[in-house]
Amino acid sequence: MPNKTIYVSDDDLALYKRAQELAGNLSSAISAALRRYVELEEGRLEGYDEITVRVGRGAGRKQRFSGVLLAEGGRSSKYGYEAFKVYRSRTGKFVLHADRRDLYKQGSTKPAAGDDGGWRSWIGTLGLLDNTWSMAQGEATLDVVETVEELRELIPEDLYVLVEEAANQPAVEDLDI
Repeated sequence: MPNKTIYVSDDDLALYKRAQELAGNLSSAISAALRRYVELEEGRLEGYDEITVRVGRGAGRKQRFSGVLLAEGGRSSKYGYEAFKVYRSRTGKFVLHADRRDLYKQGSTKPAAGDDGGWRSWIGTLGLLDNTWSMAQGEATLDVVETVEELRELIPEDLYVLVEEAANQPAVEDLDI
């Protein structure tokens, strides 16, 4: 196996030593770091971002992938709220991040009788500020599918239309201007 010499500045010597303590085999740690760096940089040059999302119940855990956001949307009802983000991964798959939360408290924001309430009161009469609500920690999921058609049953129809339109667009379009 060929040898390669890596020069480490005095300022980075402590980092080098710590990496060796953690990895045991510094060569494999450097290779893994370089592999991840190259993957991220190649993706960035192709227009993809590193996406980190929360999944699971409550605080859950984090998952990370390389992708580009195609569309996002949501829907709410008197029972809860769902927020959807659809990404195209660097491998060409479609990734759906869904965050579902339950509403647990409702009340009125209208001013008391005889209270002017200012402009907020006026907007409230239009139905824009009729209710207050709070959300409990919900559950977030991450689904990966091969085709846009597989998303149809998982997201609202209006969001599906947006994803379908964006699906064939390049992550980055280089302009010669």
